[in-house]
Amino acid sequence: MKKRLLRDIEVSEVGMGCMAFSHGYGKIPAEQYSIEAIQNAYDHGCTFFDTAEVYSPNLSGIGHNELIVGKALKGVRENVVIATKLMLHGFGFGNVYQTVRNHLEGSLERLQTDYADLYYLHRMSGVPVEKVAEAMGRLIDDGLIRGWGLSQVDVDVIDRAQRVTPLAAIQNIYSMVERDSETEIIPYCMEHNIGFVPFSPIASGLLSGKITAQTQFEKNDDVRNWVPQLSRKNIEGNQPIVEMLKSFAETKNATPAQISLAWMLHKYPNVVPIPGSKNKERIIENLDSANITLTGEEFAALEAELSRHKVYGHRGLGGF
Repeated sequence: MKKRLLRDIEVSEVGMGCMAFSHGYGKIPAEQYSIEAIQNAYDHGCTFFDTAEVYSPNLSGIGHNELIVGKALKGVRENVVIATKLMLHGFGFGNVYQTVRNHLEGSLERLQTDYADLYYLHRMSGVPVEKVAEAMGRLIDDGLIRGWGLSQVDVDVIDRAQRVTPLAAIQNIYSMVERDSETEIIPYCMEHNIGFVPFSPIASGLLSGKITAQTQFEKNDDVRNWVPQLSRKNIEGNQPIVEMLKSFAETKNATPAQISLAWMLHKYPNVVPIPGSKNKERIIENLDSANITLTGEEFAALEAELSRHKVYGHRGLGGF
């Protein structure tokens, strides 16, 4: 698999979001299945794995997903890039560095490693981003992280952080049907040598073509129940986009999901999507999108088609 850079951190062109093994898509798989799925991804060329301390069933508890990722990648740690995230909740923030370090040390123990390649602040929550950036800079100096990032932020926050400690990556929602980041954020990241890591790049499965207005999502711990684009009405409204993708995919001997990922890989050199799935076959399918090459004409045709269709439902800065 081809490589890209998140500042100075080399990763596979498509990464893997590991959240679904712990949260967000209904009943989670058995631990051994999840470990094997992550290891299969590595064997298939994936070197970039994304997790977070809060990824646990129903977001209750800490570290369920990090424990799985740690077990899966322990034997190949030096060959992979592990990204994790911390949540800061409202309190006095007397010593931001020590607070962030405490979170990091817990994550490192669960991940069975002595450093994180990429450490994100999961969400803004009251603490000034400049203080977080300063703390992250110290953790880099300590050798505990290689780079740092922010998740679900706007360009003003990114700029304020960048001025204190240069960022390695920004992780925001981005897909063919969620393109807010194209206006300011991705251009800013390109200008400042910051990687852009889209989560939900297949729009929670909408762009796979496998979801219909009749699809029933699981009632427990399934974020698709509240994703705006996955309401029955909006699924129906977005069908022209899905059908266009299906038609285009047939001409490339690919799947709609693969085309949606190949589109963003072609469009931006600093974008590394992290599609998530709890299904082994879907994970390999997503990774194989890196093998699909779009010509300039094909990309232009996709862009033109997308500009013709109205998108129903908007998620913005919501979600994990």
